[in-house]
Amino acid sequence: MLTTTIHYGLLIGLAIALVFAAFTDIRRRQIDNWLNGAIALGAPLFWWASGISLWPDVAIQLGVAFAAFVLLAGLFALKVMGGGDVKLLTVLALWIPPQIFLQLLVIMAIAGGVLTIAMGAWHFLRRQKERLAIPYGVAIAFGGLWVLAANYLPATALAAISQ
Repeated sequence: MLTTTIHYGLLIGLAIALVFAAFTDIRRRQIDNWLNGAIALGAPLFWWASGISLWPDVAIQLGVAFAAFVLLAGLFALKVMGGGDVKLLTVLALWIPPQIFLQLLVIMAIAGGVLTIAMGAWHFLRRQKERLAIPYGVAIAFGGLWVLAANYLPATALAAISQ
């Protein structure tokens, strides 16, 4: 019972952190290191509360997070992605199992495409000359919240929402 309460409490904390990341990215085009650090520090508690084993489950989580960081750091080096976005996706990989992390990436990509088109149209209509900066933390947060709702909400909560 206690681990279930901690499990859902940590998921609520992660959801709040994702919403906070989206809002700070909208306002300042920045996702703070302290926020990414807090999300990363919550992952081991989540592993414990979820009852996943150190080997191979936690090792796989760490491996996926490392692979995500390496690939995304390459995008950062090419100036395609911001550093806060790279760190946010990396720390999310610590929380979310690999098959569900792929869901997150697909939902994030779709949300990011819609966001880019909407902001591009707004930028064009306002005839702005400066470079368009997309707050991609919004798409990452949307993907993360979608995955949390689809995979971690209890069935009773999903039934109540759908009515």
